Amino acid sequence: MKVFDQIVDQARLSPRHVVLMEGEDERVLEAAGRIVDEGIARVSVVGAAEPVRTRLAELGVDPAKVNVVDPSDDALASRLGSRLLELRKHKGMTAEEAERLARQPLYASLLMVAGGEADGCVGGAVHATADVVRAALQVIGVAKDAELVSSFFLMLLCEEFHQRKGGALFADCGLVVDPNAEQLAEIAITTAATARRLLHEEPRVAMLSFSTRGSASHPVLDKQARALEIIKERAPDLAVEGEMQFDAAFVPDVGNKKAPGSAVAGTANVLIFPDLEAGNIGYKIAERIGRAGAIGPVLQGLAKPVNDLSRGCSVQDIVRVAAITCVQAQQRTEVGAA
Repeated sequence: MKVFDQIVDQARLSPRHVVLMEGEDERVLEAAGRIVDEGIARVSVVGAAEPVRTRLAELGVDPAKVNVVDPSDDALASRLGSRLLELRKHKGMTAEEAERLARQPLYASLLMVAGGEADGCVGGAVHATADVVRAALQVIGVAKDAELVSSFFLMLLCEEFHQRKGGALFADCGLVVDPNAEQLAEIAITTAATARRLLHEEPRVAMLSFSTRGSASHPVLDKQARALEIIKERAPDLAVEGEMQFDAAFVPDVGNKKAPGSAVAGTANVLIFPDLEAGNIGYKIAERIGRAGAIGPVLQGLAKPVNDLSRGCSVQDIVRVAAITCVQAQQRTEVGAA
């Protein structure tokens, strides 16, 4: 079974309530219909009630199956505004400002999640990533067991010509611009845990660079070396190798030659880039030239699931990110129950 089919199947086992915050976008409305019809999640769409319901019907989506949340509703804005005020009054936010923000779809969606009225939300088809992340940090906050909010792309290798089939996680390709060694270690450990849950296989982490096991020498490599030390201290059982070139991490024959005896070489499924510049370039090359499917950026490290989209996203992208959001919400519930 393909990697993403497994994720969808998992979402369907216990559909969660996912909010799509950009109901004015036709892609979002079409995706809402697909998410519900495929049994992936229960869906609320945020936007002006009548135009959204009308457009849903025009797109062939049964409006009765999709909950429409109108943030301009006075009672809703008052309730959500009070929630935001409690969260942000220590920062000097006033009641008037809180209610004004609560009338915005971005904040209304996040406040629904913060208050337990929904399990997760998805945005970014209209909003910039920076706006989504900034608001999520204000309303949702960082998880108690996390030190950093980062992101990953789930890369799907499903084409016939892909010699290696399956999924891999690339991080951080969308959020942390220039992580220091401690942050790089946190990204690696968090992404490894995510890979274990999403891919249902043990993570094998490669700390990517232009050198493998000291084949090159340069001060820029010191960050990976220090990050590796931190990872081994914090997660001694994690299979991790660094610094490592991409071909050594991904291609078995090359890995055997460049890093003989490594538990990671040639089989890495978690690839940690040294900075956002390399990560963003890397995932786009894999997507555009290598024709790997790229889902994300998916956020990790927040207290509750909030995920971002590219403003150039397709309907399929929205459906896929909603499925991952549902699975994240399931796992959060399981962890809380434990």
